[in-house]
Amino acid sequence: NLAKQKALKQAALQASKKKTIIVAAKHSSASKTESESESSQQQISPSQQQQQQQQQQLLQRSRKRGRDSIVEKTRDERDDASSGGGGGGGQRSPEIKLPIPNALKAQLVDDWERVTKDKLLVPLPRNPTVAQMLVQYQEHRRTIKDKDKRRSGKRDDDEVVDEIVDGLRIYFDKALGNILLYRFERYQYKQMREKYPDKQASEIYGPEHLLRLFVQLPNMVAHTSMDDDAVQLIKENMADILKYMHKASKSLFVDEYENASPAYVAIAKAT
Repeated sequence: NLAKQKALKQAALQASKKKTIIVAAKHSSASKTESESESSQQQISPSQQQQQQQQQQLLQRSRKRGRDSIVEKTRDERDDASSGGGGGGGQRSPEIKLPIPNALKAQLVDDWERVTKDKLLVPLPRNPTVAQMLVQYQEHRRTIKDKDKRRSGKRDDDEVVDEIVDGLRIYFDKALGNILLYRFERYQYKQMREKYPDKQASEIYGPEHLLRLFVQLPNMVAHTSMDDDAVQLIKENMADILKYMHKASKSLFVDEYENASPAYVAIAKAT
């Protein structure tokens, strides 16, 4: 019995040593792998690092171009959905480019995908409406009037802003049914006009549709007979409104679009 107990103790001791050796070997192997990984990272030459940075910059620019092209596509699809043709001659105003913040471009892309691909609708009437948002913007401008000296020596800044905001609202009311709707939204527009016959579009629709107008606005202004000073004034104020929409985007844009009923989908497809 004593001999058996000694033999068992020796076997247990040897097994314990083997386990310790295996664990140590595994730890050594893992440490070696980490060391080799760090060494390989340290061995990247400055030229290779510069190349990696250039590739990342190219990727970012490519994503921006893709986002911009989709924004242009949303405009083209709304043009196709509208009944109007193009054209006309006459004197053209100088072309303007509006700096739309990237976050608002992303909003335009999300809006396009929700309506045209997911077959969702902006819930109407909106809160805030376009008219309400523009009033909020006017109040915002008045609170910072003393900080804005860009037009010193000209007419009162409040008067200029009021005129431009009023013009933008009128533009929106006239443009919505013609060039700002996707085909899937046209039946909803018909429903809103029947339900609220005494209200303007700016009193029903919200910032989601107003933002679409800014994509169309440069082309619309180009077909007017405004002089350079007037065009520049419009450009400055439209850019400021876009900045305001960007800053207040969380309170302006709806989080969830609504599902269209099967009956609505059937009618929308037929029209």
